[in-house]
Amino acid sequence: MHENTEFTLTRDIDAIQIPSGNKTTIPAGTPGVITQTLGGSYTIATYQGLARVAEKDLDALGLEKPASANGAREKTAPSTSGDVDDKAVWDQLRQCFDPEIPVNIVDLGLVYDCQLTRRPEGGVKVDVKMTLTAPGCGMGPAIAHDAQSKILTIEGVDEAEVQLVWDPPWNQNMISEAGRMKLGMV
Repeated sequence: MHENTEFTLTRDIDAIQIPSGNKTTIPAGTPGVITQTLGGSYTIATYQGLARVAEKDLDALGLEKPASANGAREKTAPSTSGDVDDKAVWDQLRQCFDPEIPVNIVDLGLVYDCQLTRRPEGGVKVDVKMTLTAPGCGMGPAIAHDAQSKILTIEGVDEAEVQLVWDPPWNQNMISEAGRMKLGMV
């Protein structure tokens, strides 16, 4: 939506450096360009390198938040039965992206397992096991946190845990056909 848009920061912003995953502050007055806008996060390129910026900081880039953005994500509508279903969780996971790859974590084959546990007292806990394209990727915690945050927007989900695992090791054969098409691998 805003890809390839140039900007000059109007205020200091917090960001996550790519690929190290280190937190940083990018000062006001820094010029740059938006390289990717997917899943509510923004990848920018500045003289400091690539960084991931949260939607809440769009104003500093000179952009307006999308109409659906209101600072805190609204809970998604519950399923017609009133129960949380697997599809709702997978749909939210499809909104999570590696900041360097324009394919969601599901189609990249990074999500290995998703379990829903209904509690007797009400509510649902979601446990997800996912991996990364490379064990040394510093963005792992940021991607896992993004997945957890998106799962917690589902009505009826009151706890979510996203665990990074390394077995089996990820390989390109795990990318879905849709992901392969997006990456030009077909």
